[in-house]
Order: sequence, then C-alpha cells, then structure tokens
Amino acid sequence: MTATIDHLVYLCPDLGPAVEHIAAQTGVRPAFGGQHPGLGTHNALLSLASRTYLEIIAPDPAQPRPAELPFGLAAVTQPGLRAWALAPDDLDTAVRRAASAGFGYPAIVSRRRRSPDGRELTWRMTTYPQPSGNAVIPFLIDWGGSEHPAAAAPAGLSLDRFLLRSPEPGRLAALLRSLGLDLNVESASRPEITAVLRAPQGQRLALGG
Repeated sequence: MTATIDHLVYLCPDLGPAVEHIAAQTGVRPAFGGQHPGLGTHNALLSLASRTYLEIIAPDPAQPRPAELPFGLAAVTQPGLRAWALAPDDLDTAVRRAASAGFGYPAIVSRRRRSPDGRELTWRMTTYPQPSGNAVIPFLIDWGGSEHPAAAAPAGLSLDRFLLRSPEPGRLAALLRSLGLDLNVESASRPEITAVLRAPQGQRLALGG
C-alpha cells in the first residue's frame, strides 16, 4: 500500500482575511473552492503539487449553521494549520490497516461540493472525533473519479517541509507506516502540525497551529 499527503487543512474564522494574508505573503492568491452543502463551511484552495493542496476553510455565512461544524471550527478564533488528509491507494484497505495498528476510524462518508464553474466534486472520506487543538492523526480521503482539486487550484507554491509532533510519536509513525507513508514524527508535549510553503520567488511561509 502507498499513500500521499492529499491536503493540509488551514482553519480560520473568516475566509476572506485568511485568503488575503496568504496571498500577500506568497504572491499567489488562493481561489474560492466552493461551499460544502449542509456542513456550514466554504473553502479556498492553493495547489502544492499535482495531487497535494492547501485548503483554507471557514464557516460559511451564507449557509445555516449546523449543530456542529467540521474540525471544531465553531471554536476557532485564530487561523492555524490543524488537520491534514492522507490519500491511500485503497481507502477501505487503509481503514482496516489503521484498525490493526490500533486506530479505528468510525465511518466512511460520502461528501460533495460544487466548484465555482459548476462542476460537482464527490469524494469518500473517513471521519473521527476531532480533538481540540491539532489533529495530527490524518483523516483518509479518496476522490474516486472526480478531478483532484489540486489540478484546478492556483499553482506556484510547493510543500517545502511538513512536520508532525506528538506526545506519542512512535504510535503515530507506526500508524502512518501501516497506511503507506513513512514520515518522521517528533516527540512533543502536545500535538502540532507545521508546514513550510515555498513561494515562486523563493520566499517561505510557515504555517502552524
């Protein structure tokens, strides 16, 4: 089994200011991705590679707010990189392997959103109770026959560095290996996700929680 980093999830209370900040820091403006119907969120995207992207996600004021927003967004007051997605080559097998490694994803759900040009994107993904703070354990995603969001998102940035820290680094690294990603995890008193993005002119933008 193999897996790749699918996307990084940058949470913010308001989409517009976060987009402006990242555009000012990198010279590349994130593009509006679309609304997540029924989830109460909307997003903007930046490509980091052919199948890796940055998702900037916030509550959507144009939708009724559900009882619970994804990723604990209702409690977010400052932008931060607090979750990430892994794309295994077989989602169902990956879920079984994760269970064997001691982590059970409660469910696989189907999601959808419509892009600004009217295309509907559909995908399958795992869910699990998101802890407060940084979710260093990734959720898993499979885009099926949909075009990968990185293909249509503004390009120019690359993922220069990606680092996970955890109070249980060995357990997390073992889980990732079982899913097909060999990634070093550093020991820390609390979970933390850090990424460094390289911009077209060589400048770097560090994102953390």
